[in-house]
Amino acid sequence: MKNKVVWITGASSGIGEALAVHLSQSGAKLILSARRENELRRVQKSCTNSETHLILPLDLANPETFPIAVQRAIPLYGHVDILINNGGISQRALAKDTLPAVDRKLIEINYLGTAALTKALLPGMIERQAGHIVVITSLVGKFGTPMRSGYAASKHALHGFFDSLRAEVYADGIAVTIVCPGFVKTNISFNALTAGGTPQNKMDDAQANGISPEKCARKIIRAVKTRKREVYIGGKERYAVYLKRFLPGLFNRIIRTAKVT
Repeated sequence: MKNKVVWITGASSGIGEALAVHLSQSGAKLILSARRENELRRVQKSCTNSETHLILPLDLANPETFPIAVQRAIPLYGHVDILINNGGISQRALAKDTLPAVDRKLIEINYLGTAALTKALLPGMIERQAGHIVVITSLVGKFGTPMRSGYAASKHALHGFFDSLRAEVYADGIAVTIVCPGFVKTNISFNALTAGGTPQNKMDDAQANGISPEKCARKIIRAVKTRKREVYIGGKERYAVYLKRFLPGLFNRIIRTAKVT
């Protein structure tokens, strides 16, 4: 990863922060994006060679700002080698209780914002005939669980988009890696939207018992280095992917009562 230019969204905490620290230690040049500029500066200071990394505040809910963001990002290094789409928001509510506006927000941020930023950066990669696009989805991009209907829908959408994109840009020398984490001990459950759209403001037991962001980041970087198409990261929850594929009846019985919060 030495001297690779890597743009990370959602870089102000959790998996994004851990990726920034690990990649900087490997000699990568970083563009760090999220909404909270103060937190981005904190992350920047914790990175190796902190002065070489660019802070670029970005809100995935405002895709009209992305072309300007790309124009700011490119001159510093001349190009972007790797885009890591890590930004997003989760959900903790039953489908029957969730307001349509909450479903819309999840789709706009997790799917539409991510797709729009990728499209804004894609022409430069095609011109160079090189690049790597990474998207952090979720295991619920492979299967749905209770309390995650809108979130799962947004992550399923990412799988459809990036699987299609991978086929389209293969001849341009561009790789696409889909990363599906399970439970990772981050603040994602604190920020998760409830039925009315307010943050949950508490840590789930399942999240608290998840793997560390640092361990997750190391596995993501390994997947990027080996240009994997798709990778599942987490604990025993990973096996639900295979359970649904090969024993769907059993999967359905288990998921109805699974502890997902």
